[in-house]
Amino acid sequence: MASEKILNQKIEEVNKVAEKMKSAKLILLTDYRGINVSDDTTLRRDLRNANATYDVIKNNITRRALAECGIEGLEDKLEGPTAVVMSNEDYLEPSKVIYKFSKDNEFYKIKGGVIEGKVMTAEEIITLAKLPSRETLLSMLAGALLGNISKVAVALNEVKKQKEAAGEKVAVTVEETAQESTDAE
Repeated sequence: MASEKILNQKIEEVNKVAEKMKSAKLILLTDYRGINVSDDTTLRRDLRNANATYDVIKNNITRRALAECGIEGLEDKLEGPTAVVMSNEDYLEPSKVIYKFSKDNEFYKIKGGVIEGKVMTAEEIITLAKLPSRETLLSMLAGALLGNISKVAVALNEVKKQKEAAGEKVAVTVEETAQESTDAE
């Protein structure tokens, strides 16, 4: 039987991990078998750059911390060597880092995780990790909006040319062009 001092240390450790998990937007459980020290160091650096932490925590400690946070559904994932990735800021970038690393290292696997309080399977996390980054999505949106603005500008220019060709005084406003396009419909 473990001594009271050891039990108190474990309870304290569970509480520390649970506190981190409560504030985390991302909790990933990964199987880190088959990676060497060099790869592990690279992964930890990449995760630090993505504002995430990477810790190897005993499965019982992780299981109890998850239970303390009210997170259920990951108990079966806590078998074998398990590393825990947590991020308080963003869930997408650390997920991308782990996904890319798992593609390059055949033994490294995503077991499952929690994203903003929702338990996710490995497949769901991988699907999210495959999405373009937020910046890429915003630039795609900006490009689409810019394309529409360009079309409006071309349309306004054509209306101006038509009015000039008809000899009318040109003072085209956006409201007039919008009215003309609705009248034409």
